[in-house]
Amino acid sequence: MKAHSDKALVDRPWLDPDAEPFIHIEGVTKKFGDFVAVDNVNLSVYKGELFALLGGSGCGKSTLLRMLAGFETPTAGRILIDGVDTAGVAPYDRPVNMMFQSYALFPHMTVEKNVAYGLKRDGLPAKEIRDKVADMLGLVQLTQFAKRKPHQLSGGQRQRVALARALIKQPKVLLLDEPLGALDKKLREQTQFELMNIQEQVGITFVVVTHDQEEAMTLSSRIAVMNQGEIIQVGEPTEIYEYPQTKFTANFIGDINMFEGRVTESGQRLTVDCDGIDTPLVVDQKDTVDVGADVAVAVRPEKIHVSKAPPNGDEENVIKGTVHDLGYLGSISIYRIELASGKMVHVTLQNQRRRAHLEVEWDDEVFLSWEATDSVALTE
Repeated sequence: MKAHSDKALVDRPWLDPDAEPFIHIEGVTKKFGDFVAVDNVNLSVYKGELFALLGGSGCGKSTLLRMLAGFETPTAGRILIDGVDTAGVAPYDRPVNMMFQSYALFPHMTVEKNVAYGLKRDGLPAKEIRDKVADMLGLVQLTQFAKRKPHQLSGGQRQRVALARALIKQPKVLLLDEPLGALDKKLREQTQFELMNIQEQVGITFVVVTHDQEEAMTLSSRIAVMNQGEIIQVGEPTEIYEYPQTKFTANFIGDINMFEGRVTESGQRLTVDCDGIDTPLVVDQKDTVDVGADVAVAVRPEKIHVSKAPPNGDEENVIKGTVHDLGYLGSISIYRIELASGKMVHVTLQNQRRRAHLEVEWDDEVFLSWEATDSVALTE
């Protein structure tokens, strides 16, 4: 058991209280005039992580990334990389490289010359440059495209050229600003896994800025959710999704149903009387919540079971409604169930068996059920 525990600490150093962060952001604030873009952010990123800064437009994530790169100076606080305070260190003297959303490739240069550019600027011997470029093009699977120019490549190939150029100087940290934003959905999904594999091979710490929740969930070892310049929650993707700490995080990551109410019984389980629902809802809850407190019971659409007959399983929560809308998407079906109060509940069901018609149709009266462990009570 101890060996398993030790391995977990190696693979997930953020669980080790004695582990030293590779990037340490301490009380960092950035103001533009009276506007606070980043507000007293504290954050630790560990060596070898693929860490995502996730948030909507204007939340401060790109400003935070630019401060890591040295393109912006913090108004307050400090940033340490590998134990060194970066205050006053110019961007070109920092052990970081940055890959921009636009890729910023030189259109007149071939792929190999684009990748070699930084090494030539550093004055490395020609043979060493050729060897390093060949190795890097092999890593990103672009060897056969070495003599092409950017306009002769697909979007995904240009993205890999930019990645190769950023990695070839072996920075301690690679910063990626919306790296897959210019790609179409299918190519973006494919490239996510390529990016993860490359990061694992080179072992360099990646910090990725994205507004795409699915991208952050797929790519990262951990995610920092940002809103209005603040870090709202930091955690592994499963933690962020399954155990959101705030209504903002719950709503921002995926789809979720919220039932507003008041706690009537407290302990390891909460009993909550919710507005517009006849029966109380039961929630397994680690944190203590006082009786009488206002909470939102949050449950993901895929956690809810739908049936025409009353469930006879272990589900502690059962409510009734009528199918208002449904959408068949092949692998899943999406339902909007209207309760007697008029509230709409979203449900996602996996289509596990092949069939010509759905078991639950429009206007059917149905029972919605889920277990107490499948929901969380949010107080803020």
